[in-house]
Amino acid sequence: MISNLSLDLYKKIYLIRKAEELIIKYYPEDEMKTPMHMSMGQEAVAVAVCHALGQEGQIFGFYRSHAVFLAKTEDPERFFGELYGKVTGPVHGKGGSMHLADPKAGLMCASAVVASSIPLAVGAAFANKQKQNGAICCAYFGDGAIEEGVFWESLNVACVMRLPVLFVCEDNGLAVHSKPEVRRGFKRIMEIVRHFECGVFEDNSTDVEVLYERTVEAIEAAKLHARPSFLHLQCYRYLGHIGIAEDFGVGYRSKAEYEEWFKRDPLALQRKRLLGNGWTEAGLGEEERRIDAQLENSVRKAQAAPFPSPEELYTGVFHEAH
Repeated sequence: MISNLSLDLYKKIYLIRKAEELIIKYYPEDEMKTPMHMSMGQEAVAVAVCHALGQEGQIFGFYRSHAVFLAKTEDPERFFGELYGKVTGPVHGKGGSMHLADPKAGLMCASAVVASSIPLAVGAAFANKQKQNGAICCAYFGDGAIEEGVFWESLNVACVMRLPVLFVCEDNGLAVHSKPEVRRGFKRIMEIVRHFECGVFEDNSTDVEVLYERTVEAIEAAKLHARPSFLHLQCYRYLGHIGIAEDFGVGYRSKAEYEEWFKRDPLALQRKRLLGNGWTEAGLGEEERRIDAQLENSVRKAQAAPFPSPEELYTGVFHEAH
């Protein structure tokens, strides 16, 4: 029998992959007025983490936010509304691709400034501890954020105060175009973090179910020992740092490297698992076509939706009493 978990994880990866394929299709029309930091190849990390956190988990993300938004909300209509700068977006067209957020769904924020959402997650974790509500916060960041001082300050204070926070490094081995060996004076982040008072977990799998189990372990350890967990997950982005195209001609990485990672494509792996455990091509194709139709409809709605009024510029700047 196929578990609901296997299908749910696959549908989320498929939703993210196909949403970004539509971005590639429509972006040249120049109606999406936002830079794009694509998640292709990395979807399994976001899906595993968001699914393990559940509805109550709070996630603080960064500029490569497509995958975490769709994994947490499963709402492509508002996703495309934001990319098109329309009032139907989750932040009414003012945030674009790099500032997707939906606090009601647990995606508290995403920030274009590297590492800037990490201390926010620690602050929220402190609030949760004071409230004794059992909620888990997740600071979700790329490996480039590790070189920022605020990462170390946040990790240190979270350990000292024994805060219920999950530090998740989505490590694609690149800070824009720079590999670790040219920007770090240390070899492995895990060897350093193990000296902190926190749980330490790592994985280089592209199998979403493996990553889901690893995330569950990290969350359970944080709850059991009343301290942070650090989760280091390796992945590979298929497209350039920014934009909708490949960047192998630039010279800082090779197509052969991509081809090796693509053999372990997270979407293909999970699809193969489903087909090997009872699903037929026809049955799975029906699920995929349902998502495809939902996505196309979401794009059409976003294209037709109105832009925000000029007055919208003055909302959400300060706290507004209701």
